[in-house]
Amino acid sequence: MAMQEKPSLYERLSGVYSIATVVDDFIDRIMVDPNLNVNAVVDEAHHKVAKAGFKYLVTEMLCWAAGGPQTYTGLSMGDSHNHLNISDVEWDAFMSDLGRTFEKFGVPQGERDELVAIVNSTKGDIVT
Repeated sequence: MAMQEKPSLYERLSGVYSIATVVDDFIDRIMVDPNLNVNAVVDEAHHKVAKAGFKYLVTEMLCWAAGGPQTYTGLSMGDSHNHLNISDVEWDAFMSDLGRTFEKFGVPQGERDELVAIVNSTKGDIVT
């Protein structure tokens, strides 16, 4: 008897609509986080880009990284963040906001851990 393959993270998160809902809350949360906006360059970036487009690209990236059919079409993490001078303290605030969003939606711990690992894999390209 063959073992059944574990569903992808994308499937376990219930696909694009659920992921987009979580991203929507998360982006709204980070856009107004005073711990992130204390960095003048980040604050300016938050007001320069259309929030809907930002949410679209983050949703696209997370769906792709979680094993969904989407393809990420945005800039690399380095190209989109290296001019922002993001510190470890700001990264920690960002991750704390992510945790609050996961709590709000009741993301199960196993999936939460996988998502955090995906996000943490980008830290070297984002934090300067």
